[in-house]
Amino acid sequence: MVTSLTCTLSSASTDSFLLPSFRTRSESSRPQRLATLRSEADAAVARAEDAEGKTKKLDHELMTKDQEIVSLQHKIANLEADVEKAEQKLVDAKSAKDDEETHKTVNDSLNRKIALLESELDNAEKQLRETTDKLRQVDVKAEHFERQVARVEAERDAWEKKYEEAQEKYAASKRELEELASQLESI
Repeated sequence: MVTSLTCTLSSASTDSFLLPSFRTRSESSRPQRLATLRSEADAAVARAEDAEGKTKKLDHELMTKDQEIVSLQHKIANLEADVEKAEQKLVDAKSAKDDEETHKTVNDSLNRKIALLESELDNAEKQLRETTDKLRQVDVKAEHFERQVARVEAERDAWEKKYEEAQEKYAASKRELEELASQLESI
């Protein structure tokens, strides 16, 4: 705030300033008194100019500080927005980390299941190969036994044929013998 000091002086000439007229006891002290008043007025004007300069300087500093405050408030608003964004990123990152840990746990569990299933698959394939080998061996034995059965049946058929032939020979021999016995009895 600038205050101005104005004095109204009456002057007899343009070079000298006179204060409003007042009466003193002695007229001789008047020039001395005028000089004192003039020097006091000059000192007051100098102080007023100095005060005006300081006031202007302080007003300028105040305006600069106000601009700095506005700038800093803007920076604070930007930084608060950045902090909110960073906090949101942090929340997102924590969520992602939790999701990652959950996925890792699930992944580890699935990997263990895969390993177990692969082991079971290997065992099943091994059992299948063993069963297939045993089945082949059984097939080979079955073929061998079928051939033996066929051979034994062929032998049986041959023996039955020989038996039938032997029976026929026996029956023919028995008839001959009976004929011979009946011929011998008739003789």
